[in-house]
Amino acid sequence: MRAREIAGICGPATVRPRPGQPSQGLLALAGTVFPCALGRSGITALKREGDGATPLALMRVLWGYRRPGRGFPPPTRLPMLPAGPSLGWCDAPGDRNYNRPVRLPYPASCETMQRADRLYDVVLVLDWNMRPAIRGRGSAIFLHVARPGYAPTEGCIAVSPATMRRLLPRLRAGSVVRVTR
Repeated sequence: MRAREIAGICGPATVRPRPGQPSQGLLALAGTVFPCALGRSGITALKREGDGATPLALMRVLWGYRRPGRGFPPPTRLPMLPAGPSLGWCDAPGDRNYNRPVRLPYPASCETMQRADRLYDVVLVLDWNMRPAIRGRGSAIFLHVARPGYAPTEGCIAVSPATMRRLLPRLRAGSVVRVTR
């Protein structure tokens, strides 16, 4: 595979913290810089479940979910699946489905992917701690829609709806998101 194919359509997306605001960041892609939200604990090289930090890592976009009826997404080369009411994501380190999508209701701790707010109207799954999933190393690290004012996430990277619309046509499965300091 050529380097350009590995990096994605227009090279890797690079995420770094905003100076003086560790829970907010700047996402650079194809010469354009977008504001983004990061984990409430900033960026860490030692990611742990529940620490509220965004992992310092090179991650790949695997696929996406979209909430039906919410007007997203524009054309994209990413595989996009519907985020229906029975879709969850397991965040219980001791469960056999840790850091994987699950069907709700589910007996272990998990996130509901069809949220009441708009944060998961579009969610891009990043390959953090996926193959293999190591217990307690962090789960559900996504690129998703930000809260107003770029309020901190639980460890994800979040962008405005307008930025998500601009990113989606430029990304595909295997596109690189590099989180750095």
